[in-house]
Amino acid sequence: MKKLLKSKSLIFTSVLIVLYILISVLMFEGKFTRSQQAILLKMCSSIILAMSLNLVVGSLGDLSLGHAGFFCVGAYAGGYFAVNANLPLPLVFVIALIIGGITGALFGFFISSTILRLRGDYLAIVTLAYGELIRSFVKIIPALGGTRGLIGVPSLGARGKQFLYMFAVVIVSFILISNFTRSRHGRAINSIRDNAIAAQSIGININRYKVMTFTISAFFAGMAGVVFAFFKSNLEPSDFTYNLSIEALLMVVFGGMGNLFGSVVAAAVITALPEILRDAEEYRLLIYAISLILLMIFTSNPKLVELRKRIMPKTLFAGRRKEGATDDNA
Repeated sequence: MKKLLKSKSLIFTSVLIVLYILISVLMFEGKFTRSQQAILLKMCSSIILAMSLNLVVGSLGDLSLGHAGFFCVGAYAGGYFAVNANLPLPLVFVIALIIGGITGALFGFFISSTILRLRGDYLAIVTLAYGELIRSFVKIIPALGGTRGLIGVPSLGARGKQFLYMFAVVIVSFILISNFTRSRHGRAINSIRDNAIAAQSIGININRYKVMTFTISAFFAGMAGVVFAFFKSNLEPSDFTYNLSIEALLMVVFGGMGNLFGSVVAAAVITALPEILRDAEEYRLLIYAISLILLMIFTSNPKLVELRKRIMPKTLFAGRRKEGATDDNA
């Protein structure tokens, strides 16, 4: 099974690399409109955010509604460095990613250390409060522009050049998270999700792994924030409301709990849908809602699941949770 998952991961990584090369070439040749280019760039930050949240919600089994906070603090930390750094832009981008990721990880470590005993709805409410607290905290820092946000994050160049850098971060993030979930630590985290009592009985330190998962997840959420900062250029606290956390959760749920491949696909679809339907005017929200319902049916209906198993790779849309597994957090 481990070899199967590894081969599927290699195939999906290869697909991402092929798409990366193909879309980059088409972008440089001017085959996409400006709005289509913006959608593709926004997808990059959405995919990384969804993959990071998948570690907590899918692999660990805890419900977090505060990932917009980690996304926010990473964006502002990396953006602040980018504004004040006097270095070549590619180097600035790489260092900003590291700074944003580390800042997000520090907040993730602190928050997870204070909520270890919380479960279910209580955990969701507290993480939501932390996310809003971080967004409010950003407003009172004069160096970050106060309520106006951080203005003037430098551009990486033309949209095609931006995509080269940003989607490369998506591929690297996917490889790192995929390897982590398949590692010994990843298997321990999955065992906590399936049955925390059984995991503890065989010597797994539940608190340690929960803090580790939140910290690593927050690191990648912070990196996603940096990617968003370079895409958006003009940051505002209103970009990081709880709606962003809910949207990221939708991506994880629709993609399949614990399924990294599905999170990538769902993040791309959910990011693109509102922009594609923008010209539909009053019917836009209705079509968007119907599309989400159909996506939920496609990923959850037992008959459709059996059909997908026959015609699609087993791990593409279905999560890794085994039937009959006990969820301690239910």
